[in-house]
Amino acid sequence: MVSAQPAARPVLRKTTAGVVASAVLALTLAFSGTASADELDDRKAAIEAEQQKVQETYEYLDAETSRKVAELAIYQQQLPGAQQALADAEGRVSAAAGKVSALTDRVALAQETRNTIAAQIQQDQAAMDDTEEVIGQIAAQAYKSGGVPSSFSLMLGADGADSLTDSMGLAEQVLRNQNAAMQQLSQQNATNVNSEARLAAVEEEISNLKAQAEAALVLEQEARDSAAAEKAKVDALIEQTAAANAALEARKPVIQAQLASLETAKAKATADIAERQRALLEKARKEEEARIAEANRRAAEEAARNNRPAPVAEVPSVTPTNPSAFGLSHPVQASISSGFGWRATPPGSIDFFGTGGYLHSGIDFAASCGTPVYAPAAGQVYRADQGQPDGMIGTGNRVVLDHGVIGNSALATNYYHLTSFVVSVNQWVNAGQLIGYVGTTGNSTGCHLHFETVLNGALVDPMGLL
Repeated sequence: MVSAQPAARPVLRKTTAGVVASAVLALTLAFSGTASADELDDRKAAIEAEQQKVQETYEYLDAETSRKVAELAIYQQQLPGAQQALADAEGRVSAAAGKVSALTDRVALAQETRNTIAAQIQQDQAAMDDTEEVIGQIAAQAYKSGGVPSSFSLMLGADGADSLTDSMGLAEQVLRNQNAAMQQLSQQNATNVNSEARLAAVEEEISNLKAQAEAALVLEQEARDSAAAEKAKVDALIEQTAAANAALEARKPVIQAQLASLETAKAKATADIAERQRALLEKARKEEEARIAEANRRAAEEAARNNRPAPVAEVPSVTPTNPSAFGLSHPVQASISSGFGWRATPPGSIDFFGTGGYLHSGIDFAASCGTPVYAPAAGQVYRADQGQPDGMIGTGNRVVLDHGVIGNSALATNYYHLTSFVVSVNQWVNAGQLIGYVGTTGNSTGCHLHFETVLNGALVDPMGLL
């Protein structure tokens, strides 16, 4: 048993780590002025998760490019939310400013009411002073005349009926004036007390309104600060989206050339397997024809000895064997994170192939690095390398098993991104035998096993054989 070449992995790991570290540093610097540490951590995690999706979509895209694609996708995803947050913040500014304006108007109205009440109190106080002066004059006059005489004294002191009538009339007038003045004073005093109570209430209202207005001003400023921060985020996202898009557009020709080269290499690798399978199928066909010819010859000899017509066995028609006849088991114990089939290019991202998507030619098992990988069926090791013979450098450490021919079908299985392998070319392995360990070598952003099946020269969905 042979393990993978030990010198290649440290170099690859160092290169990948350097690219990712540079990308993370650039991302951190880009957002350091507009986002908190938690937001940066969340965004970093989102980009890493998106990068894994990108790597699944564009299977052999290099780590730096896949991260740029992921950044662009995340920026585009976050921009609408940031714009909505900015709109919400601007709405809060408008609401806060409206509240401040309303409170200012209420304070002005309350102050106007206070001034009106204060003026009324001064007016009432002046009226009370006048009334008190009248009462004082009445009292002084009564004192000078010995007080207001009683009805009996008026009768004794009168010289006649006319004199009595005049005296009594004068006394009643004095009393009426005095009572009216006292009543007026009492009413003015009550009005004044009520006005002072109203003034105290208005003063308290003004104090409360001013406190509310000051608090509203603080909230308005906070809303304006928040809006400014949200606008900075939106501006940064727009700038970073444009920069990421421009960078990818600038690199698009180079990336397309790289991917075209990888597609060519992948097609060659599959064609090599297909040619091997064609030869195996041809060999199996000839062996079957030879077996039938030999059976016919022996049957003819037997018929001649027994003097009867010889039966002729016909070559069976060529129909594909049911794939389940190979009896594949799962090569690793893990859930499937990505299936076989067409992957549409995400809206707004770079369509590197110009076809609107990409064929994910296998399935990905979400297994951690170091998880054992077992042969799903018996077969011969066709490849155990790092993809160099076919130019498939994006596969990292890989193993290809040739499971031979059953009936009219030939099957091979591919295992990519291994940490290491423990088999060698041309070695025979049995079903369930250890062949390597899950890793993240080659163009991979996380530990997983990429598993492919080649049936009769064509890549097919492994789920139809497992």
